[in-house]
This record gives sequence, structure tokens and C-alpha cells, in this order.
Amino acid sequence: MATLQGQDMLVRVRKDNTDQSFETLAGIRRRQFRLSALGVDMTHVNSPSGWREFMQGAGVKSVEVSGEGVFVDALSDAKLSTAFFEREIPDFELVIPEFLTLRGPFLISDLNYGGHHFDEAEFSITLKSAGALQVEAN
Repeated sequence: MATLQGQDMLVRVRKDNTDQSFETLAGIRRRQFRLSALGVDMTHVNSPSGWREFMQGAGVKSVEVSGEGVFVDALSDAKLSTAFFEREIPDFELVIPEFLTLRGPFLISDLNYGGHHFDEAEFSITLKSAGALQVEAN
């Protein structure tokens, strides 16, 4: 696999409830995808040499996405802030080229705004998976 550029990792949001297409969130310069799996600990007194054991296939899977960027589009900002304040759970698409694409519902758990006096306005966002995700290998 060739080296990938960070700009090729995409965070996209569904255009609207009637449309199946996604649009890239404008202005994101930095993004991080975190996939987690919490297992069910089934360690007991007879576990081999006292090693922890997990129950296969059981537990909780989750994905957390964080991103930072600059404002470039009032429309995408309005979509995100409305979803945040209305506690909506829109569908997002996360693309890691040549690896996988994840699609499904995400809660906007954090939405931060900031900026320096002589610099562009910035935002940061954190998304947490809020249901089953479709996983597609690229």
C-alpha cells in the first residue's frame, strides 16, 4: 500500500434525509478516526496462567471521529450547528482510502469555535457512533 496523504481521509455528511449522497465537510484540515472494541471479560480462577480472557464476539464496538479546521462555508456550518443544537443524529461517511469506508449515524458530541484576532476562525468537532455502521473495504 502506498503512503496516503492526510487530506485523502474524508469526513462526509449525508446531504439530506431524502438523498443517499454525501458531501465532504468543508474546511477540515486535521482529522482522526478512533475505532474501539470493549470486550466482555470472562477471566476466572482457572484462566490459563492467570491471563485475562475475553468472550469472542461479545462487547461494544464504537467509532469516534475528531476534526479541526477553518470556516469556509456558512451552509455546512449551519448544518452542523443545527444538528448539534437539535440533538439530531445525521448519517456520516468516513473514508480512509485503500483501507475502509464507514457509514452510519453519528452524534455530534462536541462542537468548538475559536480563532486568533488576525487569523481565520476555526472549529473543531467530535462525532461518536450512534448505531450500527456499514463497513466497506476499499
